Amino acid sequence: MAVTPGKFNTFLMFKLPSAWLCGVRVRAISATSCTTTVTHRWINQNPFNSMFWAVQGMAAELSTGTMVIDQIRNSGHKISMLVANNKASFTKKATGKITFVCKDGDKIEKAIRATLETGEGQTFWMQSVGTNKDGVVVSTFDFEWTVRVKN
Repeated sequence: MAVTPGKFNTFLMFKLPSAWLCGVRVRAISATSCTTTVTHRWINQNPFNSMFWAVQGMAAELSTGTMVIDQIRNSGHKISMLVANNKASFTKKATGKITFVCKDGDKIEKAIRATLETGEGQTFWMQSVGTNKDGVVVSTFDFEWTVRVKN
């Protein structure tokens, strides 16, 4: 069965309700890229009337993790996944609708193939860039994912 943004958003509602309540949504997904959005609202703001950094982090992580989940499912193998590290930079106040795009899906397939061949855990970095409605970058998140074949 094909993965769709609607299916991931339903998954979000049941498995990550805090992200869903804050308005994080998957908008588009393919093997190589994923787009998520979140809109600044009362429930996800900080005291400075902009979006709380952790809400931006949820949307950014989802844009990377959705592809990891999808490619693990497509592999047909039992593979664990985990974020080992992350780093972020914030360059502009996040207000309005923020769109996060990750285009690093090609890294996942290589890591999955390597863990299946070697049985060893593999790590790889993926980047998600958040922009406002004017296309201005508001934040950039990097996530170090680990994948390992389950015994």
